Amino acid sequence: MPSFLQLSCPLVLASQSPRRRALLDRVGVPYEAEVSPADEALSASVPPTEAVQTLARRKARPVAADRPSALVLTADTVVAHGGEILNKPENSSHARAMLRRLRDTSHTVYTGLALVHAASDRATTAVEGTDVVLGPLTDAEIEAYVASGSPMDKAGAYGIQDHTAPFFVERIEGDYYNVVGLPLHRLYRTLQASFADLLEPPAP
Repeated sequence: MPSFLQLSCPLVLASQSPRRRALLDRVGVPYEAEVSPADEALSASVPPTEAVQTLARRKARPVAADRPSALVLTADTVVAHGGEILNKPENSSHARAMLRRLRDTSHTVYTGLALVHAASDRATTAVEGTDVVLGPLTDAEIEAYVASGSPMDKAGAYGIQDHTAPFFVERIEGDYYNVVGLPLHRLYRTLQASFADLLEPPAP
């Protein structure tokens, strides 16, 4: 199946996230994958919307410097609850604590995007937010989910695309793909707004 989104230059996804790669694969977007060497440490006092864009931009810069003719795409996703950013859990106990905090409440998943084309000296960022409500999980359900190992590499200690998630994600308001880690609609519109000259017309 031909891709609806084609670029006239290479697209480099600078991310080690298998979920972001899977989403681009799913929609048929040709890309190359690299891992950014950037430091992802950031002060906890930075607001979530600013944090995700700052980190996405930071991850894009070294890859764009090495690949100036390519369009470099990076993303950073966090979960925010009560004004506090919940990143990936440090261990199983931390994952349990996060899930107990999130159960039966609403939180927001933010993803920041950065797109950099060094050859034309262009860079832009965008952010997407999606509200998610988890149901009233029991301690036994949390224990079983943590024991599966799935929460350990995910912001907020859960993955909406996991085989277990349909049982405890009560509802979402916003872009589902944003919660997975790459807001495809926001990405497409940002490309159209800032890099239209690099987009090939869709094939009939």
